[in-house]
Amino acid sequence: MKNKKFKKNNSQSNFAKLSVFQNNRFKFKKKCPLSGKGAPKIDYKNIRLLKKYTSENGKILPSRITSVSLKKQRELSLSIKRARNLALI
Repeated sequence: MKNKKFKKNNSQSNFAKLSVFQNNRFKFKKKCPLSGKGAPKIDYKNIRLLKKYTSENGKILPSRITSVSLKKQRELSLSIKRARNLALI
């Protein structure tokens, strides 16, 4: 009889641990929009693409906002800087 009571309390305590306001251990991560099939090629001449990844002030948006992978973020920042140098942006 004690074993059943122990199991019941244990299951209730596990349920109590689950909360809507808890920090999620596994956060949903979006895929990189610049990699994969049909993704646009990063180039300093592609101004329409580069403008999507810059703010209104002309600053490069960070990858945590745009969900771009690290490799593509480096290519993107390099091409934005090249376009700035050539006064395309």
